[in-house]
Amino acid sequence: MIHALGSINVACLDPVQRNTFAFRVVSGAANVIGPKICFEDKMLMSSILNNVGRGLNVALVNGVNGEPIATNTFDMWSGDVTQLLNFLRPIHEGTVVIVASFDDPSTKLNEEARKVFVEFGSGFVRDLTFRDSWVFVGAKGVEGKSPFEQHIKNNKNSNKYEGWPEAVEIEGCIPHRTTQEE
Repeated sequence: MIHALGSINVACLDPVQRNTFAFRVVSGAANVIGPKICFEDKMLMSSILNNVGRGLNVALVNGVNGEPIATNTFDMWSGDVTQLLNFLRPIHEGTVVIVASFDDPSTKLNEEARKVFVEFGSGFVRDLTFRDSWVFVGAKGVEGKSPFEQHIKNNKNSNKYEGWPEAVEIEGCIPHRTTQEE
């Protein structure tokens, strides 16, 4: 599978992993290069599609059939975290949640919003701080921590870009759900 992000993990094409969905997620770089979210060879969010922005870029996907449900961006620097919570609270069990940060993912991220991401399987959301790079794939109803998450702290001594760490990226295969709560 070749697409605008490059090659998706071909392990998902293996007959043993036939009941999986392939994904690739790249955070933004500094405040210049926007994030990208690709699922099953479909670009869901990117600068080219003009549907990404500062903060958290979130795509929701049906965990049974892989169809995109919704995408949205939430400004965590000057926006309202209530909009993020209103987007995430009503999702159904089995919905895949894909997140890519851009610029600042955390200034407005309150405890309630962090708890929602923990419930989706995030192990790093509680540690997010100003201008960190973060990508995450989890699901409503997941048990334990998702293996699909990367986080780089904003650190003036190790940042790749002045004031920002480098972009982070994950790709992999997630299993199909057998049912999705309606």
